[in-house]
Order: sequence, then C-alpha cells, then structure tokens
Amino acid sequence: MPMQTVNKLILGDNLEILKQLDSESVDLVYLDPPFFSNRNYEVIWGDAGEVRSFQDRWSGGMDHYIAWLKERVAEMHRILKSAGSIFLHCDWHANAYIRVEILDKIFGMNNFRGEIIWQRTNAHNKVTKKLPPLTDTIWYYSKSEDYTFNFLYSTLADSYKDTFYRYSDERGVYRLSDLTGEGIRTGESGNVWLNYNPTDRARHWAIPGQTVENIVGVDKAKKLGVIEKLNLLNEHNFITFSKNGTPSFKRYLDTSKGNLLGNIWTDILNVQSQSNERIGYPTQKPEALLDRILKMGSNEGDTILDPFVGGGTTISVAEKTNRKWIGIDQSVQAVKVTEFRLNSQQNLFSQPFIVQLHKYDYDTLRFKDAFEFESWIITQYGGQPQNKKGGDKGIDGKSKDNTPIQVKRSDNIDVNVIKNFFVSAKQYDKTLFEKNVAENKPVGSIIAFSFGKGAIQEVARLKNQEDVSIKLIRVDEIVPIAKKPTITVEVNEIGRDKKDICEIEFTATGSSAAGIEFFSWDFDFSEKDGFKPEIIIDKQGKQQHKFKAGQHIIAVKVVDNDGLDNIELIKLKVNGGVERK
Repeated sequence: MPMQTVNKLILGDNLEILKQLDSESVDLVYLDPPFFSNRNYEVIWGDAGEVRSFQDRWSGGMDHYIAWLKERVAEMHRILKSAGSIFLHCDWHANAYIRVEILDKIFGMNNFRGEIIWQRTNAHNKVTKKLPPLTDTIWYYSKSEDYTFNFLYSTLADSYKDTFYRYSDERGVYRLSDLTGEGIRTGESGNVWLNYNPTDRARHWAIPGQTVENIVGVDKAKKLGVIEKLNLLNEHNFITFSKNGTPSFKRYLDTSKGNLLGNIWTDILNVQSQSNERIGYPTQKPEALLDRILKMGSNEGDTILDPFVGGGTTISVAEKTNRKWIGIDQSVQAVKVTEFRLNSQQNLFSQPFIVQLHKYDYDTLRFKDAFEFESWIITQYGGQPQNKKGGDKGIDGKSKDNTPIQVKRSDNIDVNVIKNFFVSAKQYDKTLFEKNVAENKPVGSIIAFSFGKGAIQEVARLKNQEDVSIKLIRVDEIVPIAKKPTITVEVNEIGRDKKDICEIEFTATGSSAAGIEFFSWDFDFSEKDGFKPEIIIDKQGKQQHKFKAGQHIIAVKVVDNDGLDNIELIKLKVNGGVERK
C-alpha cells in the first residue's frame, strides 16, 4: 500500500521505507549520508538504530559502502519526479566513487548539473604533512533535461561595492559597465553612434534591454533599433562618456541582484557554538545552506525528501520555505529531535505533520476517538473499515475474505461481546457464515486491547459445542505497543539577585523499560502555543534557569528508546521565594 509522502517523520531503515514510497512523488532529494571516514565520532546519537546502521555500512570497506549507498540512491531516483533533482552531500573520502559508481550510473552523466564546493571551515593550526580539507562536496544531478532550476544571486561584498560602485548622481550610487560585447557582428550591432564605432575595437553594441523596457515598456522596446535605444538611454542620463569619447552604462547599486551564484560557496558559515540555530548535533548543517539548495532546485509547494534526517535541518528549512516534506532516520533521537525542532518554530501557518515510530503509545491508542481508532486499526490489520457511524449492527469492517470485524477500544472484553457478535456475524451474511462453519473457518474477528476469561471461555465453547470459530485479536498483535515513559521533576532555588530574579535548578528523572534517551525543556510553556523547547537535547535531565517575579509554567518532555515521550508541567510562583503549585 503506497505511503503518504508529505509532512511525515518516519523512524526506520530508509531503504525499506523508500521502497514503499510512490514513484515520481518527490520534487527534490537532499541527502547527507554518513561519510566514509570509519570514525567512531560518526555515531552521534548512540542509540541502537544508529549504531546498527554504522556497523552495517562498514562491514566490507569502500565497495560495501558504495553498494550500501547505491541501492538507496536507486530508490530515490525512482521516487523523484521527472523535473526533480538530487543533492548528495559528501566529503573527500568517497566523493569520487560516489559520482562515478553511483550518480553517473543511476542518473546518467548527461544529467550532471554541478559540483557544489562548500567551504565549511578555515584552516586550523594542527600541522600535518598534507593540505587540510576545508570543504565538502554536494553533487547536483537532475532526473531529466527538463528540470526545476531557479537562478540565485549572492549578496555583493562591501569591499566589492567600495571598489566598483564609486560614482553617484541624483538616482543613487552606480558603477560603469561596458555598452559593448566581444566580437564583430553584422547589422545594427556594428553601427557608429556619436562618432564611436565598436568594430574599431573588434566589438559590437550590447544594450541593457531591461533598462530600456523600464523606460518605454516591453512592447515599444521591441520595436526600437540599436541606435534608438542608445539615444533613449542617453536622453535619460544612463550613459556617460570618458575623455576619449568611450560610452559607458550607469549600473545602479539598488537595481543589482548581486553576483550570479556559482558552484563555490564560501559565504555560508558552519554552525557556530553560539549560533541560535545550534541544537547540539555535531555535524549539524546550517539552515542557510539548505535554504539555498531548496530555493535553487524546487518551488513553494514542492515535496522535499531527506532520507538521513540527522539534526533535522532540511525538514526545518522545508517547513519555513513553504514546502512539503518527508524525513527518514534510523535513530530515535534524530526523529524526536526533528519533531521538537519543528514544534519550536511552529506558528499559525505551520502545516500538521505525522511522526511514525516503531511502537505506538498504549494511552494514545486506548483513548483515541473510537470511530477514528476503528478505521485505523482495521486498516492496519489489512481489512476494510465500514466508515459508518451508528447503525452498523456491531460490524465495523470486513477482512480480505469478507468476514466481519468488530472493534472494541477496551480492555478485558467480557462474554456478552462474544454472544452479541455471534448474532451479528450470522445476520451480516448468513450464506458466508454457514460456508465458513462448514469449512471450519472463522466466521468473524473481534479486535480489542485484551479479552477477559469469560470471553475466552465463550469462544472455546462455541468452537467445541457448535463448531463456530470466532477469532480474537489483540491490538498488540497488529501493531507494536509500549507504555510511554514516566517522568518526575524536582525544583530547587539556588540563588537570587538584587533585581528579584530567581535562579532555579530542575532535575528530571525518567523511567522506561526501553531506556531513556533525552529530555527537552520549554521554560515559557503555554497551552495555546504548545511545546516549543528552548533546550532540545538534554542527556542528563538537569537545567538551571533564571525567572523574574510572577507566574511561570515550565514543560519538560522525556523521550525513551522507542521514541515515545511524556510531558510534565511545572507551575511556579516566584515572589520573594519559589512556590510550586
């Protein structure tokens, strides 16, 4: 069954998940896979999924790494739309192998669009007998010749503006640019104007058409000849002359788009230790880098795929730039950190998203809307929900063999449920009921969280005495279920200054059979805005924070190794002391 491919975070092996995505459903893929450096520092989160992935790709050297990555890129090629592109981020260890053995073979050499060189750092003082690597490579390939591409321009440096924009008039600051281009051309391009003949210098007239169009309009500009355009520009004071009579065009600073972006990017800094966007992920990529890539290779409303979510930068930027997205990672922490990162930037215009984990929280399912739960669990079971509220006579859907299904969003189902379902199943389709009895097949199924002793005994009695088989199915036999972690928080005042600002220490303790991964903190929580953490990753569960006098609500979330989370709200009153409500 095809998966919805927008606004979803998925925990799992990206190869298996990619195989489930629809063909030609994504507009741009950005992937920053683990580099071929065979260094333990690549294991960043340290949870079981990431460690397993690290070990898998290193078990057979470079050949194995390329094979591991190649089968994933092949799926990405299938998923990309014909106008889509892929941006593959790598470093010097394997960039040549990745281009030749993977991208050229899957996308084709003719679809190579560029090698982006990003300078991520400056030279350090550690002396080694080689040139220090300062850059990463981002390979850029399209799926076809007809692909999405938007020209981008970089901001002009102050030094450039000071050097070239040295003149000014009533319109503003400008620089001089040539009105001619290289080479002699026949026709009007070689005409003499005000005693200046461009062909004397083996050149031809090259008129800035945009300025002419701005003066007289597009339609009229098309009808003007070269000399007429030159006269028009001169009349409107867009041309100046040197002492020897050479004409130059006034190119104003406020009309400049900047420098056309090339393939060497030196103007984007790596995430610094004091950066506001820093979340504590060691190889976190800067948002400016992804903002540039997404705006160059996609448009608003397009769907972005990142199969190695990591710190969540691609997903965060896709959301901010009004794009749809899907993110995949094998690490619980990567998925949850990205979820909380999205929470922290949500506003009225943010789109809803889904987080798909290995296990489902019992409480969330158990107390979900009954009708919604019925449809969802029947679909997960492989059946077809009835999608009908009321009047269903105890039948909520049907199995692949058309036998009826009843769903009870309850525990300890009693004997009366079995007796009533027996009657409903018989009335639902009497012919099918009798056929299944004759063939010793189940006449129907009941799905519930658990079944009481009386229900189990009644099913056994029906089987033994009336040859009628009813199948009892627990929810955890269809989807894996776990209990969310528990959390407690201690609060201690540790200091106060003259401005009546109180410093408080919080100590959070979590408990889960799966093990605790990390904590996240929101020190200005409101029910209206939801959980927007200021501290996303806290491995220790300890934080100190200063509060002014007044009422405060602090929210802390604990995340376990299954990706399930729980929240604790701490309500404080600070006024000459700390009072926990």
